[in-house]
Formats: sequence, C-alpha cells, structure tokens
Amino acid sequence: MTRKIADETDRRILRELLADARITNNDLAERVGLSASPCLRRLRRLEETGVIRGYTALIDPAVEGWTMTAIATVRLSRQHEDEIVMFEQAIRGWDEVLECHLVTGSRDYVLKVMSAGLEQYERFIKEKIARLKCVASIETSFVMNTIKERRI
Repeated sequence: MTRKIADETDRRILRELLADARITNNDLAERVGLSASPCLRRLRRLEETGVIRGYTALIDPAVEGWTMTAIATVRLSRQHEDEIVMFEQAIRGWDEVLECHLVTGSRDYVLKVMSAGLEQYERFIKEKIARLKCVASIETSFVMNTIKERRI
C-alpha cells in the first residue's frame, strides 16, 4: 500500500493550502522549497490519493441570513436500521444542518445547525426534526461565541 503523505514536504504543502487554497503553484512551490514541476506532481498525487478531497470557499453565514448557531443532540427512539436511514436521509436534505455526527454516549447524533434566529430555529425543530417518528428527544445548546474554528 502506498503512503498517502510521503514526507514533511507533503505536510508543508497541506499547511500552505489550508492557509490559502487559491495559492498559485509557483507561490506554493516557493513556500515549500520545491520547483514548480515537482510541487505540481506532489499536489496532483495528494489529490488523486484522496488526501486533498476538494477545494471550497468559506462564506460568511450572515450572507444567507444565518446569525445564530445551535448545537443539537438527538436521541433516536430505537437504533434500528430503518430509523437510522430515515434520520440520516432527512438530515442530508436540510440546508440548516451544516454538520451531523453519529456519536457514542447517551445521544445518537450531534448536529451543528444555523438559522436566522430563535424563531427560525424553533420552526426548524418543530417542522423538521420533531416530525420524524424516529426521534425520541432533542437537546439544544446555543453558541454564544466561537473561540476557535479550524477546517482541515
């Protein structure tokens, strides 16, 4: 099996891309101490092996009118495959849900949800989450301030 990250140079490439994914290959090569061609070959290999899964833009949520972030924990009534599939399919279709994680412990899922405010969040809970027959309980905490946010 081929290692996906060959060495420290690959790690430097990834760190530079995390800081600025729009960096030109020439600038990237200069920052990591390579010439342009070997840098591009490494970059392509990192993409082809799935280390780099894609490139994206980070957009201010307020542009969409989303000014409030909530962390919701959800417990299903049963952990049968049909209920799990029902819940996960529904979540995938809701724009308000930015992240959904299956977790261990007393809850089954942790969701990061954004909305325009408390009324919209309440509507989301009542009209979407609570209508799923597989949901036994929902507990919400509202984010007051984000201290650290890092994407990898």
